[in-house]
Amino acid sequence: MRFRLTPRDDGFFELFARTGEILVEATTVLTEFLGSDQVRRVDLARHVEEIEHAGDEAAHAVLRRLTSSFVTPFDREDIHRLTSRLDDCLDLVQKAVDLIVLYRLEELPAAVSDLVQVITRQAELTCEALPRLRSPGALSDYWVEVNRLENQAGQIHHGLLGTIFGGDHDAVSIMKLKDVVDTLDGVADAFEQVAHAVETIAVKES
Repeated sequence: MRFRLTPRDDGFFELFARTGEILVEATTVLTEFLGSDQVRRVDLARHVEEIEHAGDEAAHAVLRRLTSSFVTPFDREDIHRLTSRLDDCLDLVQKAVDLIVLYRLEELPAAVSDLVQVITRQAELTCEALPRLRSPGALSDYWVEVNRLENQAGQIHHGLLGTIFGGDHDAVSIMKLKDVVDTLDGVADAFEQVAHAVETIAVKES
């Protein structure tokens, strides 16, 4: 660890921990959303929007603290990068939900649920890891597992594309379904980027 002459501002850890909780809440609602009818989905989409706004507030709190803190626990650019990557995860969850509502997709391929399960697990691991940023070097199991899950999500995504283009859907349905599954795959990618940001912090702090 680097030696510091002045106390660092540890309030960032609480803010990141709160963001982890928000991520889990968002993916939990996403799972419920997939199993609901169209009417219920509209209500749950509003809930996801509220959750995303809470995530925005947490991100803004981090950035405000970043401008007012003299000594930060990590490099400022790394805090900014991690905050941005976490925000990307929430934005993409909301985008996927909004697309399903917009496109009025009543039925989705069964493997979409498998993809959301992977995303949910990534969110849970991220939520567990963020409060432990005080010792980022101890988080290697976290970023390794999140990366593995992203590879799994990629395989599911590839299979979904095969299903979508398998001949059972018209051109418009293909466009709609591909847009949704690409966005969900983007969520998994975004969680991997969060893990990469944490790994970068760990390398610098070692």
